Amino acid sequence: MRKIISMIHLSLDGKAAGPNDELDWISYDAELEAYAHSLHEKTDAVIWGRRTYQGMASYWLTVPGNPDSTPPEREHARWLEGVTKIVVSRTLDQVDWGGATNTVLIKDNIAEQINKIKQQRGKDIWFLGSTNLMQTFMQLDLIDEYRFNINPTVLGQGKPLFEGVTRNFPLKLVESNTLKSGVVTLRYERG
Repeated sequence: MRKIISMIHLSLDGKAAGPNDELDWISYDAELEAYAHSLHEKTDAVIWGRRTYQGMASYWLTVPGNPDSTPPEREHARWLEGVTKIVVSRTLDQVDWGGATNTVLIKDNIAEQINKIKQQRGKDIWFLGSTNLMQTFMQLDLIDEYRFNINPTVLGQGKPLFEGVTRNFPLKLVESNTLKSGVVTLRYERG
């Protein structure tokens, strides 16, 4: 069965975004980029919420034609083009990734539909959804592996990752690394 692997950046005080969804506090550099892109080999699908999908489409569809794009950006854009893009949104009526046919919209019955996708043949699925969608997925017990990138900053205000999650779920630490930027990568599986 396919696994859902979530990857999210967190501040030291457990915030996944600033109060207005800011992500400019993330210590994103070549080393963290390489760590994130290591999931390319392991996954052939990505899950996003509506706002994340719209932001990703507005940026990544421009990368191939942008002469200033870096080789890792081009590699990620190629990966995105080839993978199945799963968008979870109650408000969108359709999703389109530059005319690609490998884009799926889930509007309701999230657990049932995601579990069907997990039963399909293929590689694992990379969850890059929003904080709210991740909270929903945690509450529904849909995530199999958690990758937290802990950034060396305290936001004080912002969107806490675990807000509203009332389910207890033990995790087992399987890997941790400290990057040159001070980011600590933690990889957990279900305990």
